[in-house]
Order: sequence, then structure tokens, then C-alpha cells
Amino acid sequence: MKSNNGYTALTVVFIVIVASIVVISVWGISTSRHRPTIIQGTIEAEQVRISGKLPGRIAAFYVSEGDHVEVGDTLVSILSPEVEAKRSEAVAIANATRAQSRKIDHGTRSEVVGAAKQLWQSAKAQRELAQQTYGRIKRLWADSVVTLQRKEEAEAMWKSAVAMERAAKQEYLMALRGAQKEDKESARSVAVAADDVVEQVDAVLEDAFLTAPIAGEVAVIYPNVGELVGTGTPIMSIVPLDEVYAVWNIREDWMPEFRMGDTLCGRVPAIAAEGVEFCINYISPLGSYATWKTTGDVGGYDMRTFEVHARPLCTVAEGLRPGMSVLIDK
Repeated sequence: MKSNNGYTALTVVFIVIVASIVVISVWGISTSRHRPTIIQGTIEAEQVRISGKLPGRIAAFYVSEGDHVEVGDTLVSILSPEVEAKRSEAVAIANATRAQSRKIDHGTRSEVVGAAKQLWQSAKAQRELAQQTYGRIKRLWADSVVTLQRKEEAEAMWKSAVAMERAAKQEYLMALRGAQKEDKESARSVAVAADDVVEQVDAVLEDAFLTAPIAGEVAVIYPNVGELVGTGTPIMSIVPLDEVYAVWNIREDWMPEFRMGDTLCGRVPAIAAEGVEFCINYISPLGSYATWKTTGDVGGYDMRTFEVHARPLCTVAEGLRPGMSVLIDK
């Protein structure tokens, strides 16, 4: 009897243990099925790189990494002796061309006009004398007093005097009228071109002091004071903290729950913020390297991964920064 009672007790204990295991397993499976899936994302923000057109040496920084700046705040100064020298040269050339243009516009000086008139009058007197001489020689030749050669010499001198008078008169008229219209326009164009060169150099020199184009936080400063920077070289980066957004990588079979314009409710553990609402504003597939898995060996497809961006619908707790995690339950 004792043997039968001991066997029965062991059987009962075994059944209880098996039943407990089954109950615990069923409870665990049921609980795991109803446990929400946590999808982790990251807070990000676009960085604006500050660079200029002026090549030179960093003279001074007026901000440090981590400083908050407003639009128009001076960030850095750049020293460029070479460009300063080019500006001095361009200004000198511009002054010279403007002076030349004014000179041409004002016309020839009265002293030059008077001298040209005197030369014309002198040439006119020589022409009249040569004409009178030729007339007398011609009459003497008609009376056979002088030779034909003498007559031709007098005629040549008279024609030469006529040509000299015409040339002197033209010089006088040119001096009287001043420069031609084309010459004046050409001088003005040269002066305008020289002024444009000065403006171009001034435009480059404006970048000697770079200012903040946006409000935000200085994230990174790349060069040090005294280092050389070229045209377009990034000098620092500014992050607009008021334009942060969340980014998640979502598997394709979860995408029906993520649509453009949908609202997501998440939490940010780094600042203990709960119930932060985000609105989806960007969905794009990642490259093939981001494929997650195959749904089946036969007739299946590769699940792609999509990048989903969402912006906060309201101002969250102070301290939200790029790099912080954002968790949503699905």
C-alpha cells in the first residue's frame, strides 16, 4: 500500500509540474504576442556650412563651438593682403580711366586749339605766296622769259602749299571739335569697366567678415586661427536647433502604418519627454544594401527598408538635440 501511495504522489507531482510548464509557456507566448514593438529613431538636423569667397588667413573667431548665434552675427574675420593690394591697384586704374574720360569729354585745351589755328594760318599764307609766285612764273613762261622747268617747279610748290594748308586746316578743325563720339564712348566704357573691377574686388572683400546666415548653434569649427583657407573652404557648421526632425528606418512590411501626413507619438528618453507628436513629411527607400530579409525561398521578395522623416508638431522640452533617440511603439 505504501508503494502504491508513493507512486501516486510522484505521478501527481509530475502532472503538476508539466501543467505549470504548459501554463507558463502559454502565458509567455500570449504576453510576447501582445507586447508592442519598439521602433527606434534618431533626432537629426541639417548643418549649414559657412564658407566665403575670400582666400586668406584666419585672423580671429568671434564665436566658439556650442555658442548660439542669430542671423547677422559676425563669426570670423579673414585677412588677405593680396586681395587688398589688388583693390588698391584696381582703384588706381579706375581713377586714371575716369580722368582720361573726363579729359576727352571736356575736349581739347584752348592752347592746343590756338596752336593748331596758327599752323593753319601759316600754311594758308604759304599757299597764297606759292599761288602768286606760280601766277607770275606762268606769265613769264608765256612770254618765253623763263623755262618750262621753272614753271613746273613753281606749280609743284603751289600744289604742295595747297595740300599743306588743307592738312593744317583739318588739324585745326579736329582740335576745335574735340574727340570723336566713338572715342568718347570708348573712354567711358573703359572707365565703367575699371569701376566694375573695383566693385568685384569689394564684393570679395565683404567676406573678410563672415556673418551667420541662420540662427542656430555652432557645431564645428574646422580651421584654427592663423591657418590659410581658400575660396569655398568650409570654416564652421551651424545647426538650426529649431528645425530638428526625427528619422526612422522602417521595414517594408511595416510601411502600411507609416503614410505621408500621419502623426506619430514617441518619447525621447534623453530628456524624459513623453508623448511627443511628429508629423511624417518624407518617405524614401534606402539603397539595396539596406535590405532586411527574404520572405520566402520560393516566390518571395526582398523586403526593402524605407527612411521616414517626421517633424515635431509643437515645441518639445528644451534640450532636444541631434543624436538623441526617439522611440515609438507599434
